[in-house]
Amino acid sequence: MNAYQSWFVGRDMRGFKRRFKDYGTVARMRTKPGKEADLLAMNEEGASDVPGMVFQHVYRLDGAENEYILVVGFKDKDVYVANANSPEMHESYLAYRELLETDTEWNDGEVIYSSGL
Repeated sequence: MNAYQSWFVGRDMRGFKRRFKDYGTVARMRTKPGKEADLLAMNEEGASDVPGMVFQHVYRLDGAENEYILVVGFKDKDVYVANANSPEMHESYLAYRELLETDTEWNDGEVIYSSGL
């Protein structure tokens, strides 16, 4: 857990608002049948080792048992791009891709607003 993440532990975040300059991606992916546990394990293993990553969420879409949305944020665009272009991320993605039926649909952008519930 990084310093940013540890700040949130034990806090009541209802009504929390923060202006961001974080940058990241929203990705849509479809796993091969029976690969959800492997997908989650890969996300859990690698998340703490990614420099500059401030959050990661994986959603399973309603009505589509093997379709997911991955939301990842980094502290800024330069850190995100450096990670995306790193040889380590490329190797990690190749292993990740083995779990997927099709290529991931990536949608990169700046996080401009977030609110705690």
